[in-house]
Amino acid sequence: MYAADTLTPVHRLIVNADDFGLTPGVNQAVMELNAARALSSATLMATASYFSQAVSTAKQCPSLGVGCHIVLVDGTPALPPTQIPSLIDTSSQNGTAFRPKLSTFVTDLLRGRIRDSEIEAEATVQIRKVQQAGIHVTHVDTHKHTHTFPGVLRPLLKAALACGVKAIRNPFETDWSLNATANAGNVRRMQVRLLRSQGATFSKEVASAGLLTTDGAIGVLATGTLDALTIRNLLSAMPNGTWELVCHPGYNDADLQQVNTRLLASRDVERTALLETIPHASAELIHFGQLA
Repeated sequence: MYAADTLTPVHRLIVNADDFGLTPGVNQAVMELNAARALSSATLMATASYFSQAVSTAKQCPSLGVGCHIVLVDGTPALPPTQIPSLIDTSSQNGTAFRPKLSTFVTDLLRGRIRDSEIEAEATVQIRKVQQAGIHVTHVDTHKHTHTFPGVLRPLLKAALACGVKAIRNPFETDWSLNATANAGNVRRMQVRLLRSQGATFSKEVASAGLLTTDGAIGVLATGTLDALTIRNLLSAMPNGTWELVCHPGYNDADLQQVNTRLLASRDVERTALLETIPHASAELIHFGQLA
């Protein structure tokens, strides 16, 4: 990608924090990083415990783009469970929560046990909750990247269009980024590579829907191991284009310890790493609302 007037290379970077609203420490990290020009975007979880606090935080950060982090697994729904029975794990929390494991969700999705209409309905309500709180939703993405799969992507695109959302995360990581991520485990590396088989369908569906997206995501493979050295390696290897650095910064405090997440100490590491690297990056920092 080149600027039309100068013919010079263009590197545009969206630095997006997932799980906005999860804990006060995550919300605080988003605010601090945005103020330090180390974060340009965050995706808000509509049913998170600290949703209202996150909304207040976002309104204090005028340069922060805020998307909706659609949760269909490992969380609670916005709709009454009786309206979305195929999304609910009847064995947990008295039948009021989503499936706790991504593997179970994907298995049931591929076996046709989850209804498209229920995904669309739940995603629509989550997006509208964020919008009704006074937030302009710049884009959508999904918790644990469930929209990698066409069975989630298609109804999610319908929900985004119905809500007037113009962009969506491209969750696929390319070879240059995978090669620049040295400290990820081999099993996760294999999983991320295998999921790229869905990339062509993603591009076709998104283009058909008329939504905007990036050239790809970086940092997905490094989830849980994203440190300053990895970010520097990614930035050094980043080719011309528009890329999204997916990250999960926060404070590993008492509130986070009460959450069912494997990302604990790594949130402190990511927060520090972003502060050390992103303000000095040569790429233009943007959010999804600035893709056009």
